[in-house]
Amino acid sequence: MKTTVSNSDFHDAFRSYDRMENFSYEGRNLLFDFLEEMESDKGEEMELDVIAICCEFSEDTVEDIASNYSIDLSYFDEDDDEGRKEAVLEYLKDNTMVVGETPTSIVYQAF
Repeated sequence: MKTTVSNSDFHDAFRSYDRMENFSYEGRNLLFDFLEEMESDKGEEMELDVIAICCEFSEDTVEDIASNYSIDLSYFDEDDDEGRKEAVLEYLKDNTMVVGETPTSIVYQAF
């Protein structure tokens, strides 16, 4: 037997597991929508496992992702934020799934 989880329930589950810091509010919204869409596409219900989500997905800034995955952004001007972001997004899309973007970060499947 499964329980339907609302967006609010999703956020509350992160709070009850003391995992609010793993993702921003916007990042959790992106994850909720992504997981609901995945559930719909597969046609099967998923269990809400906050710990598994925190292990499988990450939310980082463009700079942190570039540093963590050794993405060379040196050929971009320091003020070319859009170019740097596009290079990181291209790298992520080539290597994993991108869940979405917030104004300050990217949510993606960790690899």
